[in-house]
Amino acid sequence: MAKTKQYCTFFLNDFFFGVEVEKVQEVIRFQKMTKTPLAPSYVRGLINLRGQIVTAIDLRRLLDMGEFTEDERPMNVIIRSKDGAISFQVNEIGDVLEVNNSSFEYPPETLEGVARELIHGACKLEDRLLLVLDADKAVAMVSER
Repeated sequence: MAKTKQYCTFFLNDFFFGVEVEKVQEVIRFQKMTKTPLAPSYVRGLINLRGQIVTAIDLRRLLDMGEFTEDERPMNVIIRSKDGAISFQVNEIGDVLEVNNSSFEYPPETLEGVARELIHGACKLEDRLLLVLDADKAVAMVSER
């Protein structure tokens, strides 16, 4: 019997991404943010999540896929890390998918830049390609910069 993994899925532009469900604390709608001066360009601001301060990361900008405009209302995927929670801002939330490990492949050779470092692999689905984001590496990269 083949093993499976569950992924919380989301969209960035026209691309379909997923992170392992166990890394996700919750998914929330757009939240008002407090801007952070002198922060890197991919840091959109800080969110107050029931008293917990969470850094909001523009995942499109981090992956060199453009950025959210001021009038766009991104969704937030709250990721648990050893240093606390961090929000990945995405265009739209998908479903939780259970994917057979046999459909998992290494990232496409065509990936460049930061995406090459952060995309752990790809899963061929019936109608699209699921790019698996390494949430731990993404959080570590944000924390290091």
